[in-house]
Amino acid sequence: MSPPGRPKGEYRSAQHEGTPVSAAALDASRLSHHRRRKRVNAVALVLSLAAMAFGVFWLMWILVETVRLGVGGIALATFTQMTPPPQADTGGLANAIFGSVLMVSLATLLGTPIGIMAGIYLAEYGQKGWLGSATRFINDILLSAPSIVIGLFVYSVVVTRMKSYSGFAGVLALALIVIPVVIRTTENMLSLIPNALREAAYALGTPKWRVVMTITLKSAWAGVMTGILLALARIAGETAPLLFTALSNQFWTANLGQPMASLPVTIFKFAMSPYENWQKLAWAGVFIITMGVLMLNILARVVFRNKH
Repeated sequence: MSPPGRPKGEYRSAQHEGTPVSAAALDASRLSHHRRRKRVNAVALVLSLAAMAFGVFWLMWILVETVRLGVGGIALATFTQMTPPPQADTGGLANAIFGSVLMVSLATLLGTPIGIMAGIYLAEYGQKGWLGSATRFINDILLSAPSIVIGLFVYSVVVTRMKSYSGFAGVLALALIVIPVVIRTTENMLSLIPNALREAAYALGTPKWRVVMTITLKSAWAGVMTGILLALARIAGETAPLLFTALSNQFWTANLGQPMASLPVTIFKFAMSPYENWQKLAWAGVFIITMGVLMLNILARVVFRNKH
């Protein structure tokens, strides 16, 4: 009904005249909101690109300086001769390279099976139990703990009781760094496997342990291997744990019961010295270890990129 005292046709005309006005106001509000979102998006994009450029700039600078100063110290003697005394004319990093390769390899072989088995338990068996929750909490702490803390722990538990620095203590410290990385990677990769694969295997009467070994772990193996390679790349450059465990050795040794040279510790010692030949070898060691870690990271991403 039209309001009292107002003709019916006049009310309809006012109602129809008000509709286009409301639609225009709504369109204007939507347009203003769209423009505001575009401005915010542009600002966020510029800030993100600036942050990326800032990080890439420093990374490229580090790589350029490493190549510029490190290539000059690379020679055949670098890989065949032992660390020299101060101001010597010859010398290399053979014993340090051997010690790093030995300790990193043994630490990976020791920590990888433990990490994989613990990751399998967390993903397949301990999803709801208190033990799984406690293990995840402890693993998160180990992941975020500084490596020097792990080195001090091994020093107090192993080195002080053995009354000697040793390569074995260095292997143990590096293995404690490998384990949480492999645990987290294994659990995450197994969690990505669809439950339909497990249920299909269970429907055929396959026991759970065989399902884990032949289906879920096999399907997630590329991701697990990527985590192992990344853990290996991480411990390859660790210095602090080895300072408190393996220390160093100027001579060639394969005895894990004695102090053992390593490339990161040798770089640290030579770079802090005032001797030119040591500083040159330190930059050569930086180049070797940087290229090694870079190659491992590239390998982990390229080889397993399309296999997850």
